[in-house]
Amino acid sequence: MKAALQMDFTAERKAMVDSQVRVNDVTDRAIHLAMMAVPRESYCAPDRAFAAYSEESVVIAGERRLMPARDVAKLLQAADARTGEKALAIAAPYAAAVLARMGVTVTAQESDDAVFAVVGEVLAAEGVTTVVAPLAQPAGEGWDLIISEGGVQSLPESWGAALRPGGRIVVVERRGAIGKAALYVQTREGLSRRELFDSSPLVLAELTPAPTFAL
Repeated sequence: MKAALQMDFTAERKAMVDSQVRVNDVTDRAIHLAMMAVPRESYCAPDRAFAAYSEESVVIAGERRLMPARDVAKLLQAADARTGEKALAIAAPYAAAVLARMGVTVTAQESDDAVFAVVGEVLAAEGVTTVVAPLAQPAGEGWDLIISEGGVQSLPESWGAALRPGGRIVVVERRGAIGKAALYVQTREGLSRRELFDSSPLVLAELTPAPTFAL
């Protein structure tokens, strides 16, 4: 029974890449191969494993969701990750695993113990280093790449400061119903920004500024 279930998920991984990734202009074969190898069902709540390869944002724990595979793939293609680079995946466990399969040295940072309880062990099995720390405080510095599967209202300055010169950030900025994925590059003049595509992940609650009220 276990073998049959695994074969079902293997077929679903290929179907996901064929129907959600390739058809959305993601042409990087390294991304295709990595996404067909990573067991996406292991990165969501166990009772939601059946939905892991759907087009929806699947629950990990609490309010945290896996970003749809299409959006992860498009972020990764824009990031242009290269073998041997080092990446920090902030609230991005599935992206961390895909990057690891692509030959990138990855650290996955989470702040929620409930999320880490779901993804920590399987990330370690992929060779990903894990850190539990506030999301606004990136672990380490000099990163080639930072990626997040959660939305932010605006890019935290601390994330940009953690990049090496030429380093990239791919993230979705969302202030309304529809967000915009963006690519940031650390240049000598500061961070450059280029919009990529529409996306609507839930905004990470701990990175959402508290509302202010005028007296």
